[in-house]
Amino acid sequence: CHDDAVTQARPYAGVDAADRLARRRARLLESGLEMLGSNVDPAELTVRGICQQSGLATRYFYESFSDKDVFIGAVFDWVIADLAATTQAAVAAAPAEEQTRAGMTNIVRTIEADPRIGRLMFGTQVSNTAVIRKRQETEALFVMLAGQHVETVTQRPATEGTRAFAYFVVGGVTQTISAWLAGDLTLTSDELVDQLSAIVDAFGESSLFRS
Repeated sequence: CHDDAVTQARPYAGVDAADRLARRRARLLESGLEMLGSNVDPAELTVRGICQQSGLATRYFYESFSDKDVFIGAVFDWVIADLAATTQAAVAAAPAEEQTRAGMTNIVRTIEADPRIGRLMFGTQVSNTAVIRKRQETEALFVMLAGQHVETVTQRPATEGTRAFAYFVVGGVTQTISAWLAGDLTLTSDELVDQLSAIVDAFGESSLFRS
């Protein structure tokens, strides 16, 4: 056992064991995005199929993930963490009056540049419990971010009114982007950003948040 541990830790082709593990995990996550972000029904996703997509042996899947649902969750977490971070950065870098547009622009441009992300997050095909759960978690994250944005803009502490507004915004934006991805809305990406920003700002400027 000690010899096996030494072998696992020994650098191979100049890359140590931890780096090799991280690279294999990254390949698997990328393969997961490719499959979940396509027309493949998540319910039909298999460990064998994931490994074939990544070009890795099954044993490498299980060194990072205990099962398929854990893997699906990890793909979501990987994608959402990056999108949330870049959206927050875009909002923080913009003047207050342009922050809504900055956030919407980042989200729309990201899914336009990589449609797999859009289909993963906003696609209409939902039959896998792990996907449903992760989308609910994602909604909660963006509700929190939307609420923080309202607090920043209004310079007031959160209330049930701002929480309701945050849920309304996230739900509406999600449904609109989903319809856009499905082709039910024939807007350009710039037009979509214009519409979403105008709607959110109009509600944000309403008497809802005035004393």
